[in-house]
Amino acid sequence: MTGNLQPDDLLGDFTADRRVLTLTGMAALIGVISALVALALLRLIGFFTHLFYYHAIDSRLVSPADNRLGVWALLVPIVGGLIVGLMARYGSERIRGHGIPEALEAILIGQSRMSARVAVLKPLSSAISIGTGGPFGAEGPIIMTGGALGSLFGQAFHLSPAERKTLLVAGAAGGMAAVFSTPLAATLLAVELLLFEWKPRSFIPVACAAAVAGALRVPLLGAGPLFPVPPHAALTADGLVIALALGIAAAFGSGLLTWLVYACEDLFRKVPVHWM
Repeated sequence: MTGNLQPDDLLGDFTADRRVLTLTGMAALIGVISALVALALLRLIGFFTHLFYYHAIDSRLVSPADNRLGVWALLVPIVGGLIVGLMARYGSERIRGHGIPEALEAILIGQSRMSARVAVLKPLSSAISIGTGGPFGAEGPIIMTGGALGSLFGQAFHLSPAERKTLLVAGAAGGMAAVFSTPLAATLLAVELLLFEWKPRSFIPVACAAAVAGALRVPLLGAGPLFPVPPHAALTADGLVIALALGIAAAFGSGLLTWLVYACEDLFRKVPVHWM
């Protein structure tokens, strides 16, 4: 049966060769780099939060809610948005998006190539946006930044598009694992959203990067749960019914939120002024 298979057919199976060891070694190094980038991103968020809301120099994460700016605090997100707009206008328009769609675009139509400019400007612009009170999270920026680093690593060693994709996804998974301390969830999310396959030659490097980054999170950012839950009694039957209703409401709410985001994006594209 194998005598009639073409090379592309052979690559479609689940076998692996020694090349996977090389990619896994590269992915382990990318996991280290992703963990350091995750640390830098969180420190930058803390830095800009202190700078804009407390007029202090500090890199620890702090809530902007305790500021003493009064009504002037309303202007801080506007200033942050203007700064990010200038960075997108004169730096790179690739930093405008959430992060995950841009990584998908690079994989699907860009042969997994991302630029060094994005790797620098994306975490910086995201830290400014979040640090000035923007209602955003770190998952998109770290996926975009980690993916860009993995892509640049693959480009430096002149790897094939398929191998670049593996390292791009490894960087994204490593960044997620380091920021949120969830190496298993980061691996599964990266496979589902970015890798589009479940094969040893791509899955093993991605899992290795996530494991390395997750292990480095402890010395870099500390151990313990990201969202600690205080001890509490088990839910009663009434509590379970309420939890079920809350889950259903959240499902519809998430769909509504997604629709609103795309609707607002389409609406702003129709405004007859420059996007910045």
